[in-house]
Amino acid sequence: MGFEGSSNCYHVMSRTAGGDKVFEPREREAFVKIMRRMERFSGVEILTHAVMANHFHILVKVPERMKFLERFDGPEGEAELMKHLELLYSENYLAALRAELSDLRAKQMSAEAEELLERFRVRFCSLPLFVKELKERFTRWFNRVHNRKGTLWMERFKSVIVEDGEALRTMACYIDLNPVRAGLVEDPKDYRWCGYAEAVAGEVAARRGLCQVMDRPRDGWDSSQGPQGAARDAEGPSPAGALYRSWLFERGIATESRRGVSEKARNEVRKREGGLTRGELLRCKVRYFTDGVAIGSREFVESLFRERRNCFGETRKDGARVIKEAPGLNLFSLRTLNVRAVDDGGSGA
Repeated sequence: MGFEGSSNCYHVMSRTAGGDKVFEPREREAFVKIMRRMERFSGVEILTHAVMANHFHILVKVPERMKFLERFDGPEGEAELMKHLELLYSENYLAALRAELSDLRAKQMSAEAEELLERFRVRFCSLPLFVKELKERFTRWFNRVHNRKGTLWMERFKSVIVEDGEALRTMACYIDLNPVRAGLVEDPKDYRWCGYAEAVAGEVAARRGLCQVMDRPRDGWDSSQGPQGAARDAEGPSPAGALYRSWLFERGIATESRRGVSEKARNEVRKREGGLTRGELLRCKVRYFTDGVAIGSREFVESLFRERRNCFGETRKDGARVIKEAPGLNLFSLRTLNVRAVDDGGSGA
């Protein structure tokens, strides 16, 4: 179901054909990368997500389409549109598009040129087109990598419209708790391919999505400021990150018939009021950005890099990468060996 043109939130879910468990770590990385790329292009905002072994959940907000399109109005509208297309298309493709537009106008075919541009504009703020293209682009990547052909998905997709407020928070929790319910982790922050883990690791887009869920300012994940920017006192609103973690653990408690977080973990979260220790945050960030291949001083990481030099590409000059998320600790990491393995090949048409 869709309400084209209006601003609404949706829970979107789709499953692989036959329920095949095709999503290994590399595939999950690729899916999330393509999903974020499509988010930036389409205008559809991802509030949170969970990529599982044979299906995915995405909680999205579809902005009001006419308001989104205002940026492409006026004398500079076409230039803004072409700049926006750079988010998804290669320089060669855009050069060919500009040449085609110029040729149509030279032939006094302005209507045809406008129709060509409308093919791009129609894809903005459309949930069906966002999901369709996300799945198509991932399928092309998957088929190319695995040398296969044919469809990957069981159905088009399922969606349900979700009201703001408690319903939206409850749905977000349901999605981020999927890996806990499946018995993959005991804490959703430890499952790299969900929105909450991304947010804990420092991903700006993931944090802003969950700030919307918790009705906090876009940059209020760990801010000590209230909704209007005023200094928060002891009675003021909690940062969105702590508030959401508390919400997760209160609603994710295990029952006799359903996996979930333990009462012990829930009580610890209560004790900390949803906060995480510096050590927990660092581990999450290292896991998210590097999978913890190696961590230590620059000298330590460089020595490992020299020992395993043949495992890296010829263009790699050194091994140590500073962990920017750990200021003051002077820590470095060795990146994953498949860091370039999730290119979606989507820079063309």
